Amino acid sequence: MGTAFFFFIAIFSILYSLMYLWSSTTTKVNKGFISINNYILLFLIYGTVLIGFSAVYFILERGPHPILLEHTIPVDGSNYHIMELCLYFSAITLLSVGYGDIVPVGLGRWVAMIEALIGYTMPAAFVLQVFREDR
Repeated sequence: MGTAFFFFIAIFSILYSLMYLWSSTTTKVNKGFISINNYILLFLIYGTVLIGFSAVYFILERGPHPILLEHTIPVDGSNYHIMELCLYFSAITLLSVGYGDIVPVGLGRWVAMIEALIGYTMPAAFVLQVFREDR
């Protein structure tokens, strides 16, 4: 029950952050080249998506099939170690192309592809929000 609730909260936070960023009615984004508010907003959205996907990886990793391999060995250890690894993998997947030290397998590949796609399209959506013309 607790895992399902945690999974629901993670998915909800990811979707809410993305809808907020890509919404055409977003008024929090300041129209200008340099704004500390824009950087804070982008940081918060990235942070929410990163932590949300980290929670998804953690929940899936605790299931019957491993979804992450560390140096070709299934991830094992305490919950703290697995949470740390999932957070690291989520950050590397969202913000870059990854290092290859942790590799997704099975369902983890699909989740990682979705996260990488979001990581690549988020900056474009943010730039469009900042520089779009009001009509």
